[in-house]
Amino acid sequence: MANSRSNITFGIFDHLDDNHTDIERLYSERLGLVESCDQLGFYAYHLAEHHCTPHGRSPSPNLFLSSVAQRTRRLRMGPLVMLLPLYHPLRAFEEVCMLDQLSGGRLELGIGRGSLPVELGYFGMSPESAPGCYAEASEILLNAMKGGTLNHHGEHFEFSRIPLALSPHQRPHPPIWIATNRPEPARWAAANGANIACIGPSSSVRAVTDAFKAEGNKSSDNQVLFRGLLRMVVIGRSELNARSLAASAYDLWLSSFKFLYDLNDLPTPPNLPLTFDEAVENELCVAGTADQVRQTLHGHLEEAGANYLLCQLAFGSLPVEASLYTAATIQSEMMARAG
Repeated sequence: MANSRSNITFGIFDHLDDNHTDIERLYSERLGLVESCDQLGFYAYHLAEHHCTPHGRSPSPNLFLSSVAQRTRRLRMGPLVMLLPLYHPLRAFEEVCMLDQLSGGRLELGIGRGSLPVELGYFGMSPESAPGCYAEASEILLNAMKGGTLNHHGEHFEFSRIPLALSPHQRPHPPIWIATNRPEPARWAAANGANIACIGPSSSVRAVTDAFKAEGNKSSDNQVLFRGLLRMVVIGRSELNARSLAASAYDLWLSSFKFLYDLNDLPTPPNLPLTFDEAVENELCVAGTADQVRQTLHGHLEEAGANYLLCQLAFGSLPVEASLYTAATIQSEMMARAG
């Protein structure tokens, strides 16, 4: 089965980045794609959070995901990640509970502090304060989902006998996700029953998944946790067709990614591929025929020690028809064979 945790599981990752159409059309087309992915049997839809940049047209991921919840029946969903330093933890708790209830208990909750300090800075959050604020907010959020009244006395937040009128559908809380490329956070995730999502060459991701497995990778309900690997995926009717579509789309995605870096005269991350060919070489993007993509992705997953593939099916200028074709081909060529 496509959602069996004993085999490879297939999910969707999305930045909802600029595609040079108007935002209303972008939202409508993406909701249609997500609806198709639900019908095809993908496990979950994970949506990034970014601010003040064309790299992310969903600055309020939970708002978009509430629409996803009403358009789907089986597909799980969640932010990857919810930037907790930008949320009052009580408000974050209430949004999480609402989304889990609206989806009938299908929330997958990614939490993090963000990778680009300038985004946090637009909201008055300094780089020095973000780590402590995130650590405190995540502790408050998880404690609040236990129910009762909220009490907390910390450096950033103070709560005393706050009544909690909401609760999540899933108890004690929805599955937790963190995004990481380092072994230390992966060990924390495994020890605390959280799933991980990784990006990068399979050989470097393997050090992260090995650390995760060494710590023990079972949640409190004895389910095997996910070790996710993210890949941009484009399948075409020919290799030339796939690579042509992917190369053009990657150029626009890259321009959106670099927007805040260029605007603020910041160096881009050293591991960011600056051309499509580099993206293929560094294993960020996989494009080709169904057979080529299936073999490549299986090789990446095995080398990385991953059991969950986060497929980025829509990015940049990629036509929605191309994303739908890739999704349907992944279902027939990989998901059906994994059952």
